[in-house]
Amino acid sequence: MGKKSRVKTQKSGTGATAAVSPKEMMNLISELLQKCSSTAPSPGKEWEEYIQIRALVEKIRKKQKGMSVSFEGTREEFFSELMAWATECGASCDCFEISNFADEGYGLKAIRDIKAEELFLWVPRKMLMTVESAKNSVLGPLYSQDRILQAMGNVTLAIHLLCERANPSSPWLPYIKTLPADYDTPLYFEEDEVRHLLATQAIQDVLSQYKNTARQYAYFYKVIHTHPNASKLPLKDAFTFDDYRWAVSSVMTRQNQIPTADGSRVTLALIPLWDMCNHTNGLITTGYNLEDDRCECVALKDYKEAEQIYIFYGTRSNAEFVIHNGFFFEDNAHDRVKIKLGVSKSERLYAMKAEVLARAGIPASSIFALHCSEPPISAQLLAFLRVFCMTEEELRDYLVGDHAINKIFTLGNTEFPVSWENEIKLWTFLETRAALLLKTYKTTSEEDRSMLEKPDLSLHSRIAIKLRLAEKEILERAVSCGRAKRLHFQKQLDEGIPLPLYEESDIALLENADAKLPIILRKLEEEDEHVQEEMSLAQIKPDAAGLDSSKTPVLNGQCKDLNGTQEDPPGSDAVVKESEAEKHDPSTKRTEGEPEDGSK
Repeated sequence: MGKKSRVKTQKSGTGATAAVSPKEMMNLISELLQKCSSTAPSPGKEWEEYIQIRALVEKIRKKQKGMSVSFEGTREEFFSELMAWATECGASCDCFEISNFADEGYGLKAIRDIKAEELFLWVPRKMLMTVESAKNSVLGPLYSQDRILQAMGNVTLAIHLLCERANPSSPWLPYIKTLPADYDTPLYFEEDEVRHLLATQAIQDVLSQYKNTARQYAYFYKVIHTHPNASKLPLKDAFTFDDYRWAVSSVMTRQNQIPTADGSRVTLALIPLWDMCNHTNGLITTGYNLEDDRCECVALKDYKEAEQIYIFYGTRSNAEFVIHNGFFFEDNAHDRVKIKLGVSKSERLYAMKAEVLARAGIPASSIFALHCSEPPISAQLLAFLRVFCMTEEELRDYLVGDHAINKIFTLGNTEFPVSWENEIKLWTFLETRAALLLKTYKTTSEEDRSMLEKPDLSLHSRIAIKLRLAEKEILERAVSCGRAKRLHFQKQLDEGIPLPLYEESDIALLENADAKLPIILRKLEEEDEHVQEEMSLAQIKPDAAGLDSSKTPVLNGQCKDLNGTQEDPPGSDAVVKESEAEKHDPSTKRTEGEPEDGSK
């Protein structure tokens, strides 16, 4: 078994600063809370606000140096203790072991051949740290009174994790001691490393993540030191910003949604052992067995003895991986950048365009995605752009013309252009839009590639620059594709090629091909009902879009956030993303929105 450790809290001695009076610390905390709870800064002032908040946090961190809870011994020393505990609890541990995979960090290694779709790992509920276990712990009395804990499961898990880490008799210590001591999420980036993300689509989420985490920390610091129901929490003498940042990152990189014991709803959970698996492209192979009350995972493919066992985290972009997981995935088949588009309400044809889009199940203003694959646009975006670029006559044809209702189904189908002129116009628009977005970056792709060749580049800087470069490469491909398509359809027009005509019999074709499903029947994954930005064809602002939350996969009929890799839905209770519940958060007035570490 691993080396038996004891929990320790340093208040003085090597590495610790002079004692800070409670009053002095509370004043700093109040100042931080006030700064983080102020009205959202005006556009362009977010970085300035970040620097101010960061300066306050660094002042607090300096005074808290040496006060955090830590374990004696290295993370690796406790893996055998984790495996023994898992076996004792009834988890499966007979076909893998925890191993170090260099750049990927720790992961699971097969110790025998494993067949594709073989059930190789299961973890019983009693091993999981959940919102329910938090309510039944020392945190329960505070949970019953605090609206933030009640509304934000991720925050509850983070505080629960800290309480159990500080408890020498916690049943979860074998798991907690194997969690990383720190992470590579942007919460751990130095200021100059965050600067590499300026002008990227990720920057707003990164800044919001930091601000929200700082605000939550300040709020709970006050609660822990003043609320009567927090008097028995083991955190009064050891609740530093570094502690909370660690807990937030632990949850952010590992949180999952599982069914409650009765299957009536979902709850958030940390799943020991299973969360050691690293990511690769593929399909989701994890589910929850309510009958046996355990999380189960089948093999993604055949694994030979000594090979690393991977799982698929979900269809996340690299921006999402960097922000929520702390790594950049080189071979990401699902990488994409967001693009905000909308029909201006002041446009003369707004009502007609909005009606055609509504019939197709598409909002008049939304966030779409440009993908790394070919073609770079989805059926939904193609449909939107076709309507966006329609003339009044074309709109009327799709509203009241012959077979108007059925023709709506063809909007996202590449085989049925509205007109050659419409195709030329939409691809010209896409080419121009992507080119404008490229101009917002302060460096070129060539400059980024040169920077990545520097041997002294920090890991976090490397991650940030790779993300920045990946965004540009997707936009560059969109420009290239838009140009090629524009020229192709111009040639079709010039040569007088007949336009493919829609026939009612073609509806069978649309319904039998997944890529060509009627738009009205397809789920609009890129819809963001909160987007209010409106643009006209003539007035397009080249600001980069913020990240929109992707839909989470289903676990045993329930919603599941795989390894923290499936982003929380809009308005969800993410640890560092603004949620609807934060409207009730006394630690905030109004701010903007925001949990696997590549090194397991």
